Amino acid sequence: MTTTEIKTNDRTTTPATTVRSNNATGRLDFAKTAPKVFRAVIGLDAAARAGLDPTLVELVQIRASHLNRCAYCLHMHTTDARKAGESEDRLHMVAVWQEADHFFTEREQAALALTDAVTRIGDAGVPDEVYDRAAAHFDEEELAHLLALILTINTWNRIALSTAKRAGTDER
Repeated sequence: MTTTEIKTNDRTTTPATTVRSNNATGRLDFAKTAPKVFRAVIGLDAAARAGLDPTLVELVQIRASHLNRCAYCLHMHTTDARKAGESEDRLHMVAVWQEADHFFTEREQAALALTDAVTRIGDAGVPDEVYDRAAAHFDEEELAHLLALILTINTWNRIALSTAKRAGTDER
């Protein structure tokens, strides 16, 4: 008997796990299994980015991916940031941005602080001082887009982690 077979009442059956469509991990391929939901998240992602500086977008996505320990998204977004001209120094400092704040503008620091608070919302909510700091650097529309971006990358992180996406395997 192989590990994919189960012995039940003197007969061998194949468990439901064989219907999984992600051959690399044995978990479902979210995009293929729930295409409408996948396209909706892509739409939210695109809408969230509108009007935000592409460098800031990548920094926020990298930071949330660090906090969520999502290697798949971290690899994807550091690769995208490098292609966009981001420096290695800044990429390495995102994980410790509070101690290396001189690498980032005040606006970027405010966005990173908001990313930390929203990503870890269960710890202490979003403190007024963090929200007010971001509101001082972003107009209301930008702030709404920044919040949507943070929500979106947290969603992507959870999809990638739940479906065991492997770093370096993105098809972009």
